[in-house]
Amino acid sequence: MGLGFTLALLIGFVAYRRGSLSRSGVVGAILIGATIFGLGGLAWSVVLIVFFVSSSALSHFREARKASLAEKFSKGSRRDLAQTLANGGAGALIVIANFVWPSALWWAAFVGALATVTADTWATELGVLSKARPRLITTGGEVEVGTSGGVTLTGTLAALGGAVMIGLFAAGFHMFNGNSFLLSLFLLLSAALSGLAGSLVDSVMGATVQTIYFCDSCGKETERHPLHTCGAQAPTRYHRGLRWLDNDWVNFLSSLVGAALAAGMWRVAR
Repeated sequence: MGLGFTLALLIGFVAYRRGSLSRSGVVGAILIGATIFGLGGLAWSVVLIVFFVSSSALSHFREARKASLAEKFSKGSRRDLAQTLANGGAGALIVIANFVWPSALWWAAFVGALATVTADTWATELGVLSKARPRLITTGGEVEVGTSGGVTLTGTLAALGGAVMIGLFAAGFHMFNGNSFLLSLFLLLSAALSGLAGSLVDSVMGATVQTIYFCDSCGKETERHPLHTCGAQAPTRYHRGLRWLDNDWVNFLSSLVGAALAAGMWRVAR
């Protein structure tokens, strides 16, 4: 745990200096990182680092172009405490469960959870750059770029790519630890499917039950509250969805879905 804390602190400090984490986000990264590094070990830690590094890098990709969409999202590119817990919380809980009740099922669940948050982050960061107008996942109607629940082909393929990358690293460690090629390949497959499915669940929740606010000043829906960054710094009012279910909760719950799907697939395979 001491080594895990030190590594998490170092990574958090570097991420803060590069503008990927806020000060509270560093605290979250230390909590999540120390738990996973300290109780999970090398394989679990590398999967977490792959998610964090790739997601942080993509958040800065074409950052100037994404700046115009900031008014649609609840927070900026600097992840805070709530965001780090939302993305890594399920993984940390799974690592703790594995430490208390060791089982290969927890490893599959962890991979599914991290594949989901990676898929969702990649879909968001690359999907908003798509030239095609997004469509609401529930109705198929065209919506503005950045709308919760809006999907594009680019974003969906990015989600699949993120999930596959997590699966590749996880499967590589699985095979390196003496497991069969077929089981490792199945772990890769389960990561890809559960990660993609989890990210789509995230989109469905964003389109249906996530809390959304409305800015009367510019006439647009937004995740931001209490003020909208549309230029007027106008107050936003509740528009739809469950009041407590913000984007952070949606991310956390969808990662649990991805974990459950991956664990279920692994149980069938074994």
